[in-house]
Amino acid sequence: MGPPRGGCNRTRTGASAAESPEIRFGRDHTWLDGADKKVNSESHTGGSGEISVAKRVLVLNGPNLNMLGKREPEIYGRDTLDDIRAACAAFCEAQGWALDFRQSNAEGELVTWIQEARGAVDALVINAAAYTHTSVAIHDALHLLDCPIVEVHLSNIHRREPFRHHSYISSVASGVIVGFGAKGYLLALAALEAG
Repeated sequence: MGPPRGGCNRTRTGASAAESPEIRFGRDHTWLDGADKKVNSESHTGGSGEISVAKRVLVLNGPNLNMLGKREPEIYGRDTLDDIRAACAAFCEAQGWALDFRQSNAEGELVTWIQEARGAVDALVINAAAYTHTSVAIHDALHLLDCPIVEVHLSNIHRREPFRHHSYISSVASGVIVGFGAKGYLLALAALEAG
């Protein structure tokens, strides 16, 4: 895989682009697959080279999640972010959904991605990591969205240090999943499927 576009730290497994196309935003906020074909959520797109999908899901990951599998595995588990991305991609592919899976250590970049998602996604799953407990900016950006938002945490934040008990995200989320490790992402996607 070449360098990520637009400074986005998208994760990938060892699968080739033909086996597992990457879905991402284009400059005009449309979804693109690995071959730069437009993806939309319309029922049929005709012969324009567009791909029809039922739902566009954005999964955002905050700081230090790029270190999963290495950082405190007794708390966060041994799955890497690539493992989680692959599981989410398999789930979404089975549903016919388009997936955009991103990670950033920068608060401003997460805010920008959330703003860009307004009107462009059908659902958002977010593990803001440490920014969960500190970021009014991410809270305010999420408040702009009119789609379901599921907050995910690998560990049970309510059984950890007191500063982790408060979430700026929960008040704007449709639901919160904590303490189930990497499976929490699949539980979030399953909740979106049921809803």
